[in-house]
Amino acid sequence: MSGRKLADEFQVGVVAKPHGIHGEVNVFPTTDDPSRFRELKEVVLVHPKEGRRTLAIEGVKFVQKFAVLKFKGLDTVESVERYRSCPLMVDRAHAIPLQEGEYYVADIIGLSVVDEEGGRTLGEIVDVIETGANDVYEMRDGDGRSVMIPAIRDCIRRVDIEEGILEIHVMKGLLPDLESENAE
Repeated sequence: MSGRKLADEFQVGVVAKPHGIHGEVNVFPTTDDPSRFRELKEVVLVHPKEGRRTLAIEGVKFVQKFAVLKFKGLDTVESVERYRSCPLMVDRAHAIPLQEGEYYVADIIGLSVVDEEGGRTLGEIVDVIETGANDVYEMRDGDGRSVMIPAIRDCIRRVDIEEGILEIHVMKGLLPDLESENAE
């Protein structure tokens, strides 16, 4: 085992703006299941100047695409205004349990991408893009080029979070440079 360090916490939302006059905030959910805010007792707010602050959740409701949160002790618009654009985090212990074959986005980012034929390292995952149909993994190769890898069974052969490896089948057209090398 490589001893790869897994993420200790995950982002579940971003504060958009105050909601009303009593210290509530609109939160744009960045979690697959926004209803999870109903179960949370606290979140960690990360402010660029003030640092990290654990906030107890006093109330949750949903309005349009937002989760509206009320934090204990923050009772005015002025008390929450400075938290615009701040991420809200939960630690791994409070993350939604995964089904078999599911992975946390934070654990996918940073994986080394290897070719199933020969195990050659092709690059590193730098982002996960949610498209609705299936996720797309953005890989950065050794030359700094960006390659989009569809997160589908035909392409993704093995994911080993502990070892830090994402093994792929190089589909035709995915990596033209590699195809031309193999043809020679």
